[in-house]
Amino acid sequence: MRFRQIHLDFHNDKHVQIGTQFSKKQFQDMLRLGNVDSITIFAKCFHGWAYYDTQKFAKHPGLSFDLLAEMIDAAHEIGVKTPVYLNVGLDEQLARRHPEWLRRDENDRITSEAGFREPGLHVFCFHSPYLEYMTQHIEEVAADYDADGIFLDIVYPKTCYCHYCRSTLLAEGKDPYDKQAAEEMAEQVYARYTAQINERVRAIKPDMPVYHNSGIRFGRRDMAAMNSHLEVECLPSGGWGYDFFPMSARYLQQIEEKIVGMTGRFHKNWGDFGNYKHPNALRFEAALSLAHGTRCSVGDHLHPDGLMDPIVYRSVGAAYQEVEAKEPWCTDVRNVADVAILAVESLSPAEERKGRSDIGAYRILQEGNILYDFIDTDSDFTAYKVIVLPDRVRITAKLAAKLDTYFKSGGKVLATGESGLNEAGYAFAIDLGATWLGANPFQPDYFRPHFATRSLGEGSFVFYAPGQKVELAEGGVELGFREDSYFNRSASAYYYTHTPNCRNNAGPGMIQSANGIYYAWNAFYDYGENASLFIKETILHALDLLLGSSRTLQTSFPAQGTVTLQHQPHESRYVNHLLYACPVKRGRNLEIIEDMTPIYDVDLTLQVPEPVKRVYLAPTMEDLPFTQDGGAIRYRVPVVECHQMVVIDYIL
Repeated sequence: MRFRQIHLDFHNDKHVQIGTQFSKKQFQDMLRLGNVDSITIFAKCFHGWAYYDTQKFAKHPGLSFDLLAEMIDAAHEIGVKTPVYLNVGLDEQLARRHPEWLRRDENDRITSEAGFREPGLHVFCFHSPYLEYMTQHIEEVAADYDADGIFLDIVYPKTCYCHYCRSTLLAEGKDPYDKQAAEEMAEQVYARYTAQINERVRAIKPDMPVYHNSGIRFGRRDMAAMNSHLEVECLPSGGWGYDFFPMSARYLQQIEEKIVGMTGRFHKNWGDFGNYKHPNALRFEAALSLAHGTRCSVGDHLHPDGLMDPIVYRSVGAAYQEVEAKEPWCTDVRNVADVAILAVESLSPAEERKGRSDIGAYRILQEGNILYDFIDTDSDFTAYKVIVLPDRVRITAKLAAKLDTYFKSGGKVLATGESGLNEAGYAFAIDLGATWLGANPFQPDYFRPHFATRSLGEGSFVFYAPGQKVELAEGGVELGFREDSYFNRSASAYYYTHTPNCRNNAGPGMIQSANGIYYAWNAFYDYGENASLFIKETILHALDLLLGSSRTLQTSFPAQGTVTLQHQPHESRYVNHLLYACPVKRGRNLEIIEDMTPIYDVDLTLQVPEPVKRVYLAPTMEDLPFTQDGGAIRYRVPVVECHQMVVIDYIL
């Protein structure tokens, strides 16, 4: 799989002339300028138009030649691969001819952004004849064109109440308006769709990569397995933000080796013509992909006339020149992690995607320079020294059994809030040195730790999120206690923001035991929502207690930095990635990267089991002085400007 990819969108209304300025030379010149080695090009857009000489389907009325063939030939001539894009979930010209194939809600209304009298998109049901229509469309492209893969967009399990779905459920003796039955049907329809497409494409070309762009949630290993590889679509300024990609990669890298991190060149979102993000943002986002063990892809949108935009490919080229130089240290890598976050999102399909508890856990560990993964209940717990159970991880029988084995092997947990309670929520299902008494009636309330926080020292600190009342059980040691508010805010008694603490001892707030540490509030949600400094510092204190001297990496790198450690076993080396950029909020709610601030003299200590023979900067190959005391390797990085890799070669 190539490292330097472009994902080239092309969605056009029927009233526009297409490809009038397309030039093979200009197309190739821009790919060379962008240092691109793979470009996903288009066969069918969401308007439903084909951009090739189709025998069965609707070619764009403003296109007079086979644009797909021209682009494939031009790219292949200069050694650039060409996966081909088809929009599967949307087809606006077909929606007007076959509205009976569209997805419908429980009131039999077409699900869409708007009605047919307004601009908007309409989603198809794959349980209708539309599936066979699209399968033949994909087959035609796979058979007639030298594509290097198939990329299928706007696909995911869709609850639907159209007459096809209702009829099937009725025939099975089920209530077609039962939510659970409809959700189960959606999963079956999606699985059947992926199986049919994969089978029919590979009957034509057995080795053809096929990717269904569904956005894999935590816990959906089954959906990941439906693909030949994975692509993480994440335009930080397009609504995803800068949290989404690292969180996704830290889960997906465990279950798939071939992953692409897809960002975009747009200032805002897809199809943002004539507006561009700063080139430094593309440099950082490409480096972020490398640091998380994935390939790089930048989304673009071709102008209807077929001319590639030089502004885009100059910016991409600057970023991809750096990527090309770093590729040898980024292939076949495995992430090194001390801590695993059991994602709340993975526990139920109804959970919010990248919810505040998961985001808060990710941010604290990243800001604390702790090496981490996200996991689900099928992951290998024994690969980690500590497992974080954020806020709402109720303990099922399956999870209890896995944790029992994990505890016996010496593993520890950090549980917060409701985590650790049984499924019914009335008692702890694992031994955390605590007895559950009930939900705490005061909100907010306060925590007074028995230790000084790093930045603020000793004191009482407010929790906005709800907490649990607990008492010490056998083996539990109190690390801090709760203080109640004088009263809960009401119309008859209130302060401007919230009620102060009454300085009482209302019972333990943090407890350490043989199995780990329990923290009685939804601390990660609170940090994800409010970013209170004391929460981060008390969580990091707890993790320091649990990890002790076994922590793999410690560094002076500041909290806005990103640190990862990738292992390249076939090369007998570790690669330590350090990235630094500060996204800022501009406009109404856009995260922007513009300036690159260098960070000087970063100290790192790395615990590795192998004897180290060399430490150097890549790709410059500059040697770094280092010391090794037992398993501890110490070195200093003179400067980090955007992204720096440190390579640790060891002796087998």
